[in-house]
Amino acid sequence: MAGRINDEDVKAVRDAVPIDTVVSEYLQLRNAGGGNLKGLCPFHDEKSPSFHVSPSKGLFHCFGCQEGGDTLDFVMRVDHLSFSEAVERLAGQAGITLRYEEGGYGRASQQGERTRLVEAHKAAARFYAEQLQGPEAETGRRFLTERGFDQAAAEHFGIGYSPAGWDHLVRFLRGKGFSDRELTASGLAQEARNGRPIDRFRGRLMWPIRDIAGDVVGFGARKLREDDQGPKYLNTPETPIYHKSQVLYGIDLAKKDIAKGNRAVVVEGYTDVMACHLAGVTTAIATSGTSFGEGHIKILRRLLMDNSASEVIFTFDGDAAGQKAALRAFEEDQKFAARTSIAVTPQGMDPCELRIADGDEAVAKVVEDRSPLFEFAIRSIVSQHNLDTAEGRSAALEQAAPVVAQIKDPAIQHEYAVRLAGLLGILDTQFVVRRLGQLARRRASSGTGTGRAGTRGTGPTA
Repeated sequence: MAGRINDEDVKAVRDAVPIDTVVSEYLQLRNAGGGNLKGLCPFHDEKSPSFHVSPSKGLFHCFGCQEGGDTLDFVMRVDHLSFSEAVERLAGQAGITLRYEEGGYGRASQQGERTRLVEAHKAAARFYAEQLQGPEAETGRRFLTERGFDQAAAEHFGIGYSPAGWDHLVRFLRGKGFSDRELTASGLAQEARNGRPIDRFRGRLMWPIRDIAGDVVGFGARKLREDDQGPKYLNTPETPIYHKSQVLYGIDLAKKDIAKGNRAVVVEGYTDVMACHLAGVTTAIATSGTSFGEGHIKILRRLLMDNSASEVIFTFDGDAAGQKAALRAFEEDQKFAARTSIAVTPQGMDPCELRIADGDEAVAKVVEDRSPLFEFAIRSIVSQHNLDTAEGRSAALEQAAPVVAQIKDPAIQHEYAVRLAGLLGILDTQFVVRRLGQLARRRASSGTGTGRAGTRGTGPTA
């Protein structure tokens, strides 16, 4: 039977959850004067904040794209929810029990689809966490212990274990009132050959993946058994609530420190995030089964306010694959106003392995000893050429020069030109400077070097 949420309950939800508290879960807000706050709009790309929040009025408005409304409007828009789903989400945060009536908006004793799928993941996360304590999960507990993670760490990150049977989670969630359609739509189950749902994750160590608001929207699963023919890591497929290009593992734990310290550390895996956080690098986050891309950049830009005082540090191991990943990060650098740096771990170790070998201090030191992304990119390019020959030096110059030419600040560009000449062993530094000047002017005249507002100078032009 169709139904709507009681009007008094809707009003109670609006009054119970301050709009600035809700908005701050998604972006960094700063004082705008007159009791108002401002930040980068989450609904369109911008360089300077035009998104304003009035806590006293309970309203938001963007002077750039003209989006505006109250707390419910914000949640509906930012998370693509229906009205009833937005009310249900905020009611859950405020501890308000909703009453449903006939007619109007919403659904009677039935929640919106997104709310239901999130609730299924929340129940699944509890189920997996409980299973980690059972005898079958001994291999999983040993995996964590060998990597320096105790029970407290497992609980902090919500790590669990998926039993090896075919339908343990399916039967558990059915008992909680979830339908088979909801289980398959959530990605927690998949259809067997006979058409019946079975668990997607079986016999694996489970990492809950939360969105920036803290809701569990997916899982990363690491295989533990030799007879498991699946991939080493298996992630939730694309679902109505999980899009891997738009989630960052650990963002729920790191977002406040990222906003407070104006710094984010990007690592490669779940255990790397854990190792960094336990070593005191609490701004560490990671992608989930995909390369760092534009969707992830948008999340960080909102937290960092996209200002020139902020910094994004990409942490990769020193092997060939890690260097290749770092150079891919360089290609995305132009989308940040923040400084970008590279922290390369020694001897091909990832942060988790480094923490095991040398302790927390070593992990923190790698981050502190970071290098500017430009310097790393230039050195990586130069190292690919034979500098003992004139031909090799010329080829290295022609490949590295366009990188240096992207630097907006003329003084810093000149300094990198001199550094490049030194790396190449070219005594005539003015020759290198002139060559870079030619490339920079060519970029400017062709329109490929439009500057970014607030760029610190070491970052390339947009």
